Amino acid sequence: MKKIGILMGSASDLPAVEKAMKTLDQFGVPFEVHVYSAHRTPAEVKEFTANARANGFGAIICAAGKAAHLAGAVAAATTLPVIGIPVMGSALDGMDALLATVQMPGGIPVATVAINGAENAALLAIQMLGIEDADLAAKLDAQRAEAAAKVLADSKKVEEQFNK
Repeated sequence: MKKIGILMGSASDLPAVEKAMKTLDQFGVPFEVHVYSAHRTPAEVKEFTANARANGFGAIICAAGKAAHLAGAVAAATTLPVIGIPVMGSALDGMDALLATVQMPGGIPVATVAINGAENAALLAIQMLGIEDADLAAKLDAQRAEAAAKVLADSKKVEEQFNK
């Protein structure tokens, strides 16, 4: 199975990224996590990215706040799928990171999830791996069915309480 790379621009982004790691663990998807800054450690970002495919990665999740150039810098250096997590943390409540992550020039896509949307970033990466991995796709189907069952159970409780 391919693994997922998780890069964050600063160790302070870790609380926003932990849900991605937990989700990948729940699905049994291997991952590596690193703190590499597009601005402060560009050589490490470039080296990791240039070797990612050869090192067994199937997608890369990048979390960064403020200027949030990490996902774009990674996407510019690989054709692997890159998923950006804009991290809340600045005076602009993450809107600066969201815009920096989502506003990529043509030809260099970054799939972008919600501000602090680490769980969805992991699920999107798992869906990408699931294209070629039937077992992983089945786990996703089961997780969706479980989520639907929970909503329907909640609906039944509310209906019983209010629909007379």
